[in-house]
Formats: sequence, C-alpha cells, structure tokens
Amino acid sequence: MFIVPRVLELTYTSHDLKPFAQDLGYQGEPFPFDPERRHQLKCELNAYYAKLYGLTRDELRYILDPADVMGEDYPSETFRVLRKKELNTFGEYRTQRLVLEAFDRITTTQNTQ
Repeated sequence: MFIVPRVLELTYTSHDLKPFAQDLGYQGEPFPFDPERRHQLKCELNAYYAKLYGLTRDELRYILDPADVMGEDYPSETFRVLRKKELNTFGEYRTQRLVLEAFDRITTTQNTQ
C-alpha cells in the first residue's frame, strides 16, 4: 500500500477531515502541515505514478527536464518556472532530484521482491 498513506498525510491536516481519515482506517490526529514533508510525499507519488505508467528513468528525466536528456540547446521545457524557482532557492532543481531518487528506490525495491 503506497498511495493511500501518502494521500492521507497530504490531505488530513485538519480535524475537519477526521471522517475521511477514519474511512481510510486512520484513527490518529491530523498530520502537521510541513511543507518539506509534503514536497517529499508529492515527489514519491510522482515517481510511483511514473512507474505505474511504465516509464523508464530516462523517460521520467525527459518529462521533468527535456534538456537533461536531449542537451542544453534542446528548445523544449516542461517545468520552466518550477525549475527556475528551485535553482534560485536551492541551487538545484530539487523536485527533479527527489522524484528521481524516489523512482530509483521504488525500482530497487520492486527488483528485490
């Protein structure tokens, strides 16, 4: 079970959603709204969905940043604003790194089972 716990943590951040959480079998308190944790969860979900769709790592790299696969002079961009913001804020395209790391973990886990 990969998707449900992550979606639950992303959505159940207020007591208003307690019935939803209980429908999913969760009896605990709402999850804290932690932007870093939320970003990690979203990256993990993106990687998982990519794997479910049968994408290879290079295909996922291309979706995240075509120039990373095709070369810097490639004329297409997908997430230009996100990439630029993250490069300015973090000095790296953090989302790309985190999604690919999650993809690698998922792939490794599936290959060892």
